[in-house]
Amino acid sequence: MRGTMTADETSRSENQLQDEGAEIAALETQFDIVRYMRRKCEEYGLKYFVVFTLPGFEAEKLSAYSIVSNWPQEVLAKYDALRMVRHSAGIRKLRLTTVPFSYDMREWIGESSEQADFSELLTLLTTHGMLVGHFFPVHDALGNRGAVVWGGDSAALGRDERLMLQMISVHLFNRLAEIGSAWKSGQVVLTDREIQCLSWTAAGKTSLEIAEILGLSEHTVNHYLNQVTRKLEAVNRTQAVVKAIRRGLIA
Repeated sequence: MRGTMTADETSRSENQLQDEGAEIAALETQFDIVRYMRRKCEEYGLKYFVVFTLPGFEAEKLSAYSIVSNWPQEVLAKYDALRMVRHSAGIRKLRLTTVPFSYDMREWIGESSEQADFSELLTLLTTHGMLVGHFFPVHDALGNRGAVVWGGDSAALGRDERLMLQMISVHLFNRLAEIGSAWKSGQVVLTDREIQCLSWTAAGKTSLEIAEILGLSEHTVNHYLNQVTRKLEAVNRTQAVVKAIRRGLIA
């Protein structure tokens, strides 16, 4: 593998950086950012992402600091139930470095097995294919620190891929701050399924129709919509849709 790039390769890389920065700057809502990050996952062979502000030392739940994420609800619930924010080697390292790094959860959980039993979490991570996390420490223009973590099954990220994801992560975190991110206007974090159900509700679909579209039971769809209504402190689903659009949680 070559250690240097030609002038043409450098020019293409710089153009790509500019294009990505311009695309991120044009994103108007958190929902736009979620869709953009899903595309980036596909491009880089990854599956999951989470953007969060850096938790304090007394923090117990990652969900309280998460801004946008496509983590499965059961994984996030187990992560919080185990108070992984306090145990996580990744969170600890984020407090000490501004340099990107990666963690293989199998290795870390193996090393930490004497502290607590994380076997159920490891099983969930394995099932969903999110064993490796690529951590990118970030901060916004006001100095608020956080991280963008991209995850999947593989630790294989090339040098150019890592540099591009680092740049993307920095721009995303700052764009979230610009559009009124959660730490400025009251934190509301919706899961992927909650966003999907609410988006289809906004499109005029009934719970039964949404269930058929997403391959879920009607009961499950109602559960997600009730959760959204509660999180947004809305009196009904219609108001939940309005509040979600105003906050940029759905388009």
